[in-house]
Amino acid sequence: MEATLSALVGAVNSILWDYLLIYALIGIGVFFTVYLGVPQITKFGAGFKSVFGGLFKKKNGDDKSLSQFQALAVAISAQIGTGNVAGVATAITAGGPGAIFWMWLSAVLGMSTIFAEAVLAQKYRVVSNGKYIGGPAFYITYGLTPKIGKGAAHFLACFFAVAIILALGFIGNATQANSIASTVTVAFDVPALAVGIVLAVLAGLTVIGGVNRIAHVAQFVVPFMAVVYILCAVAILFEYSENISPMINHIFVAAFDPEAVLGGAAGIGMREAIRYGVARGLFSNEAGMGSTPHAHATADVKHPVLQGMAAFVGVFIDTILVCTATALIILLTGADGLGLKGAAVTQQAFTMAFPGIGGQLLAVCLTFFAFTTIIGWYYFGESNIRFLFNGKHLALYRALVLAAIVLGTLGKVDLVWSLSDMFNGFMVIPNLIALFLLRKEIRAVYDDYLAQKKAGKELSYSYEVREYSER
Repeated sequence: MEATLSALVGAVNSILWDYLLIYALIGIGVFFTVYLGVPQITKFGAGFKSVFGGLFKKKNGDDKSLSQFQALAVAISAQIGTGNVAGVATAITAGGPGAIFWMWLSAVLGMSTIFAEAVLAQKYRVVSNGKYIGGPAFYITYGLTPKIGKGAAHFLACFFAVAIILALGFIGNATQANSIASTVTVAFDVPALAVGIVLAVLAGLTVIGGVNRIAHVAQFVVPFMAVVYILCAVAILFEYSENISPMINHIFVAAFDPEAVLGGAAGIGMREAIRYGVARGLFSNEAGMGSTPHAHATADVKHPVLQGMAAFVGVFIDTILVCTATALIILLTGADGLGLKGAAVTQQAFTMAFPGIGGQLLAVCLTFFAFTTIIGWYYFGESNIRFLFNGKHLALYRALVLAAIVLGTLGKVDLVWSLSDMFNGFMVIPNLIALFLLRKEIRAVYDDYLAQKKAGKELSYSYEVREYSER
């Protein structure tokens, strides 16, 4: 039975990801890059200034919202996870070093997509239980109803909400917990069940405080974990400095001619480099998947475009900085040529670079990465529970997530990973439909921002904020 289900899920994933969604995600990234005039480049500096200029301060003391930095921290907490460790390793071993170039390119294009998502999340957010919430289910409901009708919009919104609850809230969090348990068990010889119980307790203590407590944890843990991991990569750069120039050359040559670097016997062509680089990059930064808009909807900003710029800063940190750090660690140590797979490649690279402590160091890093993803994904699921049930059944949802965390640490989860990929694919579809159909609304908000900046006005944006009980 399990083998049949695995084969069926694998076939669905092959259709979704190999032949449909990768091209759709890249296509929407290209579209918004051109349609909006390359905002990820022209507004990149402004985005960093907006996010880090005010840092932890909220602009108006509104209890309904988070600061811009807190909202970004919640988004990044979900983005930086096992994909930054195991996903990058898979991209390199399956697609060669050239996959890293295509991962970078997908990130640059994805920055425009996530910009559009965050703008819509701000424009169509609502107030529920005294807090701002939003995301694709909300901008599908309120944005698409005038375009495609109430019934069709409601179906797409509910389809997305169910898919993300399953993909991230339950299945995804089980896989993140499994990654923590497997790494900690090897590094510190701790029973997997004990790891699962501790994770569930820590996650429960965090999420029971709602988005504010999640944000407070994220705003301190996320910068710490990212800086430590990047410093590890910098240390390896110094240790293997003589290999830096050849490595960079390999990345760019292998992106277009893998056989020139790897030889024909490796069986890796340009198609594999593109496929695995793009896929792993998109899985890591989640641009276009509809997850991070839930965090960006909560931000206290004067104009939706400011949070759009914060959103593409998140992609830069996740993929250009953290994923690149993993790639440098693997390629400089040569761990990609040892026949290992997934996180074991990165673990071996750490062991080679930091003898005696490398395995333990990666275990600690991965634990932070995956734990913050768990609390971020929990919140994304909670937002959609609120959408579907208008604030009811949150206690049941919380209990089921904590149970999934414990169960996820107890065994092999190959089928669970595949199911997570499948439901990830399902949630992308309605989100991309909404982004394209609401393109004019996105452009109008962006044009309003540009006009105010050109006129030297203080930024403001007026829009209706609904009480969700009015649905």
